[in-house]
Amino acid sequence: MNPYRYGVQREWCWRGWYTRYSFWQPASSGGTPLILLHGFGASLRHWRYNLRVLGEHQLTYALDLMGLGAAEKPIAAYGAEFWAAQVHAFWQQIVGQPAVIVGNSIGALIALTCAYCYPEMAAGVVMLSLPDPAVREELIPRAIAPLVSGIEQIFTAPWLLRALFYLVRRPSVVKRWAQLAYANPACVDDELLDILLTPAYDRDSDRAFVQMTRAMSRPDFGPSAKTMLKTLSQPLLLIWGKQDRFIPPMLSQQFQQVQPRMQVMMLDHTGHCPHDEQPDRVNGLILDWLRSHELARG
Repeated sequence: MNPYRYGVQREWCWRGWYTRYSFWQPASSGGTPLILLHGFGASLRHWRYNLRVLGEHQLTYALDLMGLGAAEKPIAAYGAEFWAAQVHAFWQQIVGQPAVIVGNSIGALIALTCAYCYPEMAAGVVMLSLPDPAVREELIPRAIAPLVSGIEQIFTAPWLLRALFYLVRRPSVVKRWAQLAYANPACVDDELLDILLTPAYDRDSDRAFVQMTRAMSRPDFGPSAKTMLKTLSQPLLLIWGKQDRFIPPMLSQQFQQVQPRMQVMMLDHTGHCPHDEQPDRVNGLILDWLRSHELARG
């Protein structure tokens, strides 16, 4: 592991809780800053192949979302709008000018929520596999919705989730889970496992896992992705791996229907984390897209 690839790391405090961010600054100034947001169970270290490459072109930040990575693990009202408020405060205090927000998975939903709730901070949004909290509600018939809700309450009981947490943080289980996220199992190396496992052994990590898992099962976890996409005027780029097993790639078609201006790139031989599985391709796509919208340096 080469820590230098993660840029210059700093601590930052939000609402009395500490978290970590890093940045990489190009030799000459100019262009629109980037803010990189990781997905569930990951951290800013998941941008191991992107931070330096993008940072050599634009000032690039990566942030640990509260409850994840090296951030504190408080009891909090986790959800897309909670994390978007964290990112907005970070942008106000550290970045200070409109930025392109780049996110993977839940990080993509948070990036979109930032642009929707705080349009002044977002010069554009890049989404790498985008979940939509509203899809679940659309798929459940109203007649059985109360039954489904009751079953979910049973299976998201705190004692059960805590027991599940201690099971799933075992290295063998994390490795199998990670291999499902990648089309190429060889990408699941020792460094990736360390990225995923280390935060799971932090103090109160079990408590945060329970809070976040329960939050993700609720319909109010975040605004509808389709609703947000319809209203945004900023440039949008959606990148999706065709072999994504976690979020159906077919959703990209629905998203493009509601926002035809959005550029969509589907990648072969790629799973749920395109930036880590095909970093050269993804870095190139992002830089080309920045140049096409005059958001790049020079």
